[in-house]
Amino acid sequence: MRIESALGAMDFKAVFTALERVCEETVAALCEPSDIPHGDIAKRLVTSMRNVQEHGQALLPVVAGLTEIYHHYDFDAQTPGNGYRTLVKVLQSCLLHIINKGRYIASNCHGAFFRADHNATEMEAYCNALCQLRALLYLAQRLIHDNGYGQLYSLQDADLSQRFVQEYTSMHKACFYGRCLGFQFLPTLRPFLQTVVISMVSYGETYGKQQSGIGTAALSLLTSGKYVLDPELRGAEFERITQNLDLQFWKSFWNLTESGFITGFNRMTSNPVQVNFTLTIPPVPLRLPLASDPNFSATVSPPVAHSGPGPVHMRLISYELRKGQDSQELLAFSRTEPPPVSVSLVPRHQRRSLSPWLLIHFHGGGFVAQTSKSHENYLRAWSKDLNVPILSVDYSLSPEAPYPRALEECFYAYCWALKNSHLLGSTAERVCLAGDSAGGNLCITVSMKALANGIRVPDGIMAAYPATLLTTDASPSRLLTLIDPLLPLGVLTKCLNAYAGADSRTEQRAVRTGSLSALGRDTALLLSNLTLGASNWIQSFLDPHRTTGSAESLSSQQNKSQSGETCRILTRSSPPNSTGHRDYPENFEPLRSECVAFVHPTTCPIIKNPFVSPLLAPTNLLRGLPPVHIVASGLDALLDDSVMFAKKLRDMGQPVSLTVVEDLPHGFLSLSQLSKEIEVASDICVKQMREIFQQPSPQPSPSMQPNFDRINSKTGPCG
Repeated sequence: MRIESALGAMDFKAVFTALERVCEETVAALCEPSDIPHGDIAKRLVTSMRNVQEHGQALLPVVAGLTEIYHHYDFDAQTPGNGYRTLVKVLQSCLLHIINKGRYIASNCHGAFFRADHNATEMEAYCNALCQLRALLYLAQRLIHDNGYGQLYSLQDADLSQRFVQEYTSMHKACFYGRCLGFQFLPTLRPFLQTVVISMVSYGETYGKQQSGIGTAALSLLTSGKYVLDPELRGAEFERITQNLDLQFWKSFWNLTESGFITGFNRMTSNPVQVNFTLTIPPVPLRLPLASDPNFSATVSPPVAHSGPGPVHMRLISYELRKGQDSQELLAFSRTEPPPVSVSLVPRHQRRSLSPWLLIHFHGGGFVAQTSKSHENYLRAWSKDLNVPILSVDYSLSPEAPYPRALEECFYAYCWALKNSHLLGSTAERVCLAGDSAGGNLCITVSMKALANGIRVPDGIMAAYPATLLTTDASPSRLLTLIDPLLPLGVLTKCLNAYAGADSRTEQRAVRTGSLSALGRDTALLLSNLTLGASNWIQSFLDPHRTTGSAESLSSQQNKSQSGETCRILTRSSPPNSTGHRDYPENFEPLRSECVAFVHPTTCPIIKNPFVSPLLAPTNLLRGLPPVHIVASGLDALLDDSVMFAKKLRDMGQPVSLTVVEDLPHGFLSLSQLSKEIEVASDICVKQMREIFQQPSPQPSPSMQPNFDRINSKTGPCG
């Protein structure tokens, strides 16, 4: 099923026709004899419109070719979603912005209040973005040529993936993070994306300097203003940060969502719940019945990888207090001292009976950041909407605890929950696993692990935009990592390498002086204020009726460039050791940047372990999985992961559904309060989980039972 927008239904030919007409009309208007004192700027605008026109004429046959065949890559006829469709839609969004801006210029260029420099700079930015999107469409053509029929990945073509990484490292990307930031997303999300980018570059400027606590936040607050006023500088700085700052920077920045102010604000604006506290489960072996024969049992060992046996941390959330949730046995595991106030204030006679349902949640964060606290907002809503207890697992993070530590802890938590469901307020008659991104991966691999070891599998999985292939293999949707402000390839590979235990350090590793703990509460408070207030600044400073100091912006960027602090844009020259002419026509080359990214491809053998990349799992490890409901985003760089994994399960005869929502970024569940469209997407996730809970349990079939020949005693090993 696909939740489609009006833009996706537009005829691409009509868009290209309108673009051609606007280019001619705008050039004609700019070339009219007049007394406009902007001769040089008019020439810039004419040059930009001519370049846009040339790009449009070249792209029309490319898009026409893609639209003729991209339906072959869909999951099914009712779910038209894949990376090729997304690339066409992103291009269409860019063209519509150019058309609207061109019409404005043609109608107002002779007016007394026409801001010539501002409009010329903006059109140049979109022209650069169109040039780079043209390159992506050519690369998509190469993928179609090299991949098998209906295949979105070429898992055996190392050369293709190497060229993909090489193009990313050298192509200019700053234009997508400046004036054009977030053009492909919903208008309601663009102020938020601008806020995130400004906060990130401000934080990145102070990262590694001898500042801590209140000083770091104050400096970030003071420096953020120039990035509001100067989109080109912001884009160049964001390109530098996303490509070459080390993983510790990303961990510390993402973990700012764990600050007391932000979590406190989220709790005030989210659904109140009666139960919300953390648990620490000691590492003791568990005995669980085998799914094939409850008369026999298996021993589940506690997590031991890398650091030896250790406790597993969890968070219990329940909209209503249920029997067992205030028991001394459960509260003995609580990390909250004294016991949770919300539990102690509820009269015992108001406790609800045990729920037949139990939801176990694994959070996202690239395997490297965040906890259940960051995802509390939508978990509270889920608990109310489904009226179900939720156990969210705070698994250990990479690179300090790489694979398989997180999987071991999540599997152990799942088994502990099955054995102790009565303490969690549930009879566990129906158990659903839910997770987003990295958490979606863990939902699938925990189920695979339960299946392989003979433990009861969950009754269903709801995976939102899951990562099912933890490699840098090329796919059409992964080409979006060149333009995505939330999931650039340089950051993605750092996370994947960290989870694999590979060395993800870069050659320009920054000096780390602090993290969230070093920032302190006051720092987090100021950064939170910056985040909450930046959208208003952006709306006022970037208002189309306000003049920007473009010349000063370019001068400032050039000065920083000469000091090596940011990136310069090169003209269309091929990168070192490039094979560009294999992918591009002779008369075209994308813009290149001097700020070369240091991307370490995911070559560690662990990446291809089926319990790391379930898309690579053999059928015998996937057969017998419960129904898998995947909710993906049409603008997510990991879209093709979802499509290909859903296809694989379907072709095996496994129960699976795929829903593709439009115009939303990766990680949309954490943004549920920003737009109505995200609320609708979150409701789809709730609907899929409710279906899992309400569907009757099927009678086990002998053909669907895993092979347990290796279990020849009443106690079998279960690692």
